[in-house]
Amino acid sequence: MFPMSNVSPSPGTPMAASPLTRAVLEIDEYAATLGWDKPARLFALVDTARLRRSEPALAGQLGLDQDDTGKAQLTPIEQDEVPRGTPLDKFLGTIAWPDSIVGCALTVERLMLPPSAEASVPAGLSDKQLTKWVAAHPDRQEVRLTVGVLRDGSRESAVRLRDKDASSEVLTGAGLVPGLADALAATFLD
Repeated sequence: MFPMSNVSPSPGTPMAASPLTRAVLEIDEYAATLGWDKPARLFALVDTARLRRSEPALAGQLGLDQDDTGKAQLTPIEQDEVPRGTPLDKFLGTIAWPDSIVGCALTVERLMLPPSAEASVPAGLSDKQLTKWVAAHPDRQEVRLTVGVLRDGSRESAVRLRDKDASSEVLTGAGLVPGLADALAATFLD
């Protein structure tokens, strides 16, 4: 596990944003510091106040030993690397979180097409063929998706376009990446 205590929240993060939105933007900003062409990264989300109470030594190591009321209420903790070559849905299907984990998040890079290109997708392509077709499409966009979910069903997403790689250009919204949010939420099902 790797804490993210050294990353400061995105300067554009509104103070009124939900704790999940702030955590997702913090993870997005962390991923941005690492650059592009990186593997997917998985994070456990823990309640910061609970972490301070139950693990004061760890909270101190993470720089969370002070009560910063109004600041990060969720602490993202990076997990071991997502195995390369394993389909993401299969990997997520192997995860079960202990009760102390209130949510999780994932950041992953993908190619996306604008909605206007959907009508031109050839019928009957396998997943591999579709991936190749999208990669060759002139309107493709490289994006970094950061999606977070909580046990209570809350969801948040951040989308960063590679050609507009700035914190002020990150799009956020609960429903931007519903399939990935569903897969993450399923890691909390009994």
